[in-house]
Amino acid sequence: MFNFLKKAFGKTSEAIAKVSPTKKKSITKDEFEEILLEADVNYELIERLLNSMPNSINRVQAFNSLITVFQYKADFKNSDAKPFVEMIIGVNGAGKTTTISKLAYRYQQSGKKVILGAGDTFRAAAIEQLSRWATKLEIPIVATQQGHDPSAVVFDTISSAKAKNIDNVIIDTAGRLHTQVNLSEELKKMIRVAGKVDENAPHRKLLILDGTQGSSSINQAKAFNEMIGIDGIIITKLDGTAKGGSVLSIADELKMPIFYIGIGEKPKDLIEFKANDYVNTILDGIFV
Repeated sequence: MFNFLKKAFGKTSEAIAKVSPTKKKSITKDEFEEILLEADVNYELIERLLNSMPNSINRVQAFNSLITVFQYKADFKNSDAKPFVEMIIGVNGAGKTTTISKLAYRYQQSGKKVILGAGDTFRAAAIEQLSRWATKLEIPIVATQQGHDPSAVVFDTISSAKAKNIDNVIIDTAGRLHTQVNLSEELKKMIRVAGKVDENAPHRKLLILDGTQGSSSINQAKAFNEMIGIDGIIITKLDGTAKGGSVLSIADELKMPIFYIGIGEKPKDLIEFKANDYVNTILDGIFV
């Protein structure tokens, strides 16, 4: 786990090393503030964290302060429902399609049968990309042509899963700008249709956030949550950014479960998020 996390936050550690090139047993408040700012932690959050800390901060004190950000009640909405239906939400470019393939692979590795639904009918490229992943992973997919009703894809995918005794349904959705009214209505309709096939579906609505956008992705999350209610987050592309500290800001602002983090392009490059391991990985770049 730690090796994967070091890969994920390698660029963040490099950024930290620029402002704190020598690891120490303790650092000053000013040094800690500069390090957190460099890692893209929200300034107001930094001020709150530092407020209760001594002028000289050791690793234990730093850990105890940072871990408090994750101490909120998080409902991970795990369920024994079969099929277990997940709807994947997020703007274009956040990594939705790749993340869907990673989730599918993860479920496959645990012995589950998976089906995909190509619900982003707004873009032909999205349908093609998801279909390629389905072929590569050797799993079924329900897809239609560009411009067709995505709610029909939802209906057919869940119905097929029920008929074929499939464990997990993963449905892609359009990723147009979150401010668009049409997208909001489309997503709401997809959710209503899912509920008609299975009264408890979708069991989980997961929002994909692009880690390279840092704290700015928080506004996206708030908008989508207001639209349809988000059950949890997956943060992608953390291996390609020095903004790894934004995970703290995201957790503090949204107080939602962070399920996984993406650390690469391969299907296996999705790891379960553990707050303790994350904080320790950040602190490894600061303290001896």
